[in-house]
Amino acid sequence: MSAGVVIIGGGGHAKVVIESLRASGQAVAAIVDADPTPREVLGVPVVGDDLKLPELKAQGLSQLFVAIGDNRLREKLGRKAQGLGFVLVNAIHPSAVISPSAKLGQGVAVMAGVAINADTEVGDLTIINTGVVVDHDGRLGVACHLGPACALAGGVTVGDHAFLGVGVRVIPGVTIGADTTVGAGGVVVRDLPEAVLAIGVPAKIKGDRP
Repeated sequence: MSAGVVIIGGGGHAKVVIESLRASGQAVAAIVDADPTPREVLGVPVVGDDLKLPELKAQGLSQLFVAIGDNRLREKLGRKAQGLGFVLVNAIHPSAVISPSAKLGQGVAVMAGVAINADTEVGDLTIINTGVVVDHDGRLGVACHLGPACALAGGVTVGDHAFLGVGVRVIPGVTIGADTTVGAGGVVVRDLPEAVLAIGVPAKIKGDRP
């Protein structure tokens, strides 16, 4: 099998990741997916499920990206792949603008049109989706997900596994707790605790995260 990145996940998110990797000059060799039915995703073969990973590693493939939307599952699969000796690569679209002082972890997705500003830190296996803006001094935890067109002002902290839906806005200095979900279009104007669901303008807690 030719050299390139192994992708875990064969859904819509994987399509965007594949195109980001290709646009940045990286080849994609194979996909493993929970549905191992032989098929192709944007020309990349699905070769089995994650039980296939040791065989792919033995074939000399060493780079991997986890294209799974579920935050906790993405982290679990990423750590499993690392345990097998894979290196988690970042999928960064060339149209993204990333400050030279920003620090990105491993296995991070940075989609088209993203802007990440000065002294921002991004944890492993985080998704920064299409058109997101993260201003200076942001702190994004492990395996969180900022949905398309989110905008985070300066000094915002997003906890591990948190999810911000499409178009969420966050004012400066706010902290969003781990495992918290903010619904699409929400405007966060005060700190949110861990593991809650918040919706609306301004975003208000509506219960525990489902």
